[in-house]
Amino acid sequence: MIVCICHRVSDRIIRDAAQQGASFEELQAMHGVATRCGRCESCARALWSSSRGGGPMTCPPMQAHHPPFAMPC
Repeated sequence: MIVCICHRVSDRIIRDAAQQGASFEELQAMHGVATRCGRCESCARALWSSSRGGGPMTCPPMQAHHPPFAMPC
């Protein structure tokens, strides 16, 4: 499942990085998760934490995404 749509970061990438000992900040630096719009941060952090043995993962429901930005012609 894609967690961060801005950077196409999946739950598998987050889980693997966490299980290999990466901090959340290292995960952000390596893959860009939660560094653009920030809407995925709470879910990404919950997944990262649960993958490091921090309990069950619970992602809050996603809210409507920001309006699309104008694409240059």
